[in-house]
Amino acid sequence: MDYTPQEICKNERLSIYNGAFQIIIVSFIGNFIPLFAIEVLDASNTQVGLISSLPSIMIILSMIPAAIWMDRFESKKKFTAINIFAARFLFLLLLFVPIIPMANQAWVLVVMIAVMNFPIAVSTLSWQSLIGDLIPDERRGQFFSKRGRILTIVGMFTTFASGLIINQFDSSDPYPFQVLFIIGFVFGLAEIYFLIKHIEYGAKPEKDQESMFKTIIKTFKHKPYFYFLVCACMFNFGWQMAWPLFTIYQINYAHATALWISIFTVINQIAQIVSYNWWGKMADKWGNSTMLFVCAIGMTTAPILTILTKNLYFLALSNLWTGLFVSGTVLLLFNQVLRVSPNQLRTSFLANYNLMIAFIGCIAPQLGVLLLDYLGMVKAMSISSVFRLLGGISFLLVVFYFENKRRNKKNHVNASV
Repeated sequence: MDYTPQEICKNERLSIYNGAFQIIIVSFIGNFIPLFAIEVLDASNTQVGLISSLPSIMIILSMIPAAIWMDRFESKKKFTAINIFAARFLFLLLLFVPIIPMANQAWVLVVMIAVMNFPIAVSTLSWQSLIGDLIPDERRGQFFSKRGRILTIVGMFTTFASGLIINQFDSSDPYPFQVLFIIGFVFGLAEIYFLIKHIEYGAKPEKDQESMFKTIIKTFKHKPYFYFLVCACMFNFGWQMAWPLFTIYQINYAHATALWISIFTVINQIAQIVSYNWWGKMADKWGNSTMLFVCAIGMTTAPILTILTKNLYFLALSNLWTGLFVSGTVLLLFNQVLRVSPNQLRTSFLANYNLMIAFIGCIAPQLGVLLLDYLGMVKAMSISSVFRLLGGISFLLVVFYFENKRRNKKNHVNASV
């Protein structure tokens, strides 16, 4: 059943409210869990790397069963809500980690973060499929640009306020982090509330549905999707390889405090806020793949700019620069995977995409830490930049391939006439 314009507008509004509460929790996890691990729990480089990569293993383990389970639910939003609640409850349990015997604290955190990402991965897949149903293709670019901008503003204020509060305490004091975990759980309940308020016309599961494994294999035969997947995997390999390296460099090399970590994030998010609309307009004009190439070039500079100095003010400026391209990367990757995924098989295509990116996310951060241990920070960051650049070039090559194919087909038709 098609949604009316009024229902679509209401779902868009509710999605922004839902996303606002979600981004608060994501800001806590992404920005302060590594700091919590290093400063409070004395985590090693390996453990910090595992915090980045183990969640990807859980995503790999969850994608196939998640797609199968979701197809048995008439309501995707209820399925999403159940898994969000499970994830937020596990987030609340993190407040007990500091009272565990010291020798095991960091490893307990690593395991809990990994387990927490199972329901997170399941809810992400079901939300992507749900929002693809609720928001028509012609509105996605404009809507996701607006939503991304608003959510980034919320995340910016959350990060800055949290960092400012944490900075008032001793860096090894677990108390402010424990408060964040409690607040995060409360906001998680609000996140679920606004999700449940969405208008959804659930479809009854099909009894004769084809095997999920066979359907996912079919996704590789859909050329626009397959070529995008190859490019996205190459780019994400270089992107995710440096994630733990940035954290380690900022905290261990540049000696950034919680306040500086929040400043880096806020400045990066300000750049995202001012650039979201521009990326959406340019994507409408030039296409997602072309603009992904531009984003990749900008993202290539991030590791290089970081290792130029340990000066915190310069690192803040480099975060301002790279934030301009982060917004485009996140927006365009999501828009493109929805665009190249057929409506009737969207769940399977999204599951396969998340599965492959998670596989990359499992390997890349660990390789980044391994390169750091054997080659040093400069070479590890440089290798990350190379892979980002190759990924960007591949997006552009795909544009040329399909454009050339379209031109040859048009010439063939004209010749036949």
